[in-house]
Amino acid sequence: MRLGGRASAAIEVLNDMAVRHRPASEALRDWGLSHRFAGGGDRAAIGNLVYDTLRKRASQAWCAGSDDAIGLVLMTLLGQWNYGVDELATEFAEDRHAPELPPAGQLASWLASDLAQAPAYVRADIPEWCAPHFEQSFGEDWIAEAQALAERPPLDLRVNTLKSTRDKVAKQLARFDAKPSPLAPSGLRIAPGTRAVRLPNVQAEAAFQKGWFEVQDEGSQLAALATNVKPGEQVFDYCAGAGGKTLALAAAMENKGQIYAHDSNRMRLAPIHDRLKRASVRNVQVLAPAADLSDFAGRMDCVLVDAPCTGSGTWRRRPDAKWRLDEAALEARMVEQDTILAEASLLVRPGGRLVYVTCSVFAGENGDRIAAFLAKHPDFTLQSTGEPFAQMCHSAQCRIVGGSMVALTAKRTGTDGFFFATLVKV
Repeated sequence: MRLGGRASAAIEVLNDMAVRHRPASEALRDWGLSHRFAGGGDRAAIGNLVYDTLRKRASQAWCAGSDDAIGLVLMTLLGQWNYGVDELATEFAEDRHAPELPPAGQLASWLASDLAQAPAYVRADIPEWCAPHFEQSFGEDWIAEAQALAERPPLDLRVNTLKSTRDKVAKQLARFDAKPSPLAPSGLRIAPGTRAVRLPNVQAEAAFQKGWFEVQDEGSQLAALATNVKPGEQVFDYCAGAGGKTLALAAAMENKGQIYAHDSNRMRLAPIHDRLKRASVRNVQVLAPAADLSDFAGRMDCVLVDAPCTGSGTWRRRPDAKWRLDEAALEARMVEQDTILAEASLLVRPGGRLVYVTCSVFAGENGDRIAAFLAKHPDFTLQSTGEPFAQMCHSAQCRIVGGSMVALTAKRTGTDGFFFATLVKV
């Protein structure tokens, strides 16, 4: 497929999403199934075009004067993929599958639009209702923080130190130019591509199949490190999901001690079994969602609560999610977070740690939830995150919130947006 055909496909996918109200991943998958002539490079280019369009939908719609899919895709090609107006016209003229272009003067006027005149939420590329939440979290820097969440993310990997080393994995992935992560001691990073260039499918690599590394954002790696778990401890991963942080905890504990992996959703937990086997993790016991947890009450050295949240910190990777989110969903998540924190706190032994983590940038899901919990649970106190994370956190660009709570952001740390706080039971 040529550029014009790829643009038409992206427009088709975006229209399908708008009509059927479904995630980009589903719409792209179904488009690929019904257009089997499209090769892997075509599907990757179309996916890049769709996701880049969604990342900056508000600002591009403002420039084009419409949120029609064709205008959004053309603005992506002009504004993000850096095609010139004449270059785009030439590409499309030679492709019978290309959409019809507006006059060159109109395209040039779109490209020349002065975004400084646009409303703040448009410049931030977020839904209008989110603006007060970003301002609450980031103050004067909130637009720049939101803009960073509208850029392409890198591909971050966590080396499984139970089976390999960072240098060894880096050599295996040298052709992808994998470099040590800026902050995570076991992390590797592959820079995002440009235009149609896709990130590599590293899960097809022999090193992945051998369990030498996992795909995991650097912020998620740091959140696991912030638990400060030690070999021999009793650890409870209360919202384990597919097990990304569980695996990181097991590596930090050198397969010693015991980790209990729990999640209320059986489908979210299902992938953990294969991942544990591939990583050669031996100190994890997976609990059924309906398991009776009363035997664990007051026994755990550390309880990790990777709480269900809006996922606003992951909008670089899931830009369609920010346009589906509404304030009612945020409010529902906050209620759920309070409930989960209260339940998980019952498992912590005196002197033990309760570590609260979200991949959200909203203060309502983060510091506000810690404050609400502490107001009702005087037997817990807020503690600064332990070594080795604390020194790194203060020397990097992490935001220290409320004295000891930590926030990572795409702008300051180059990670997904994460928040974590350590509470100690007195």
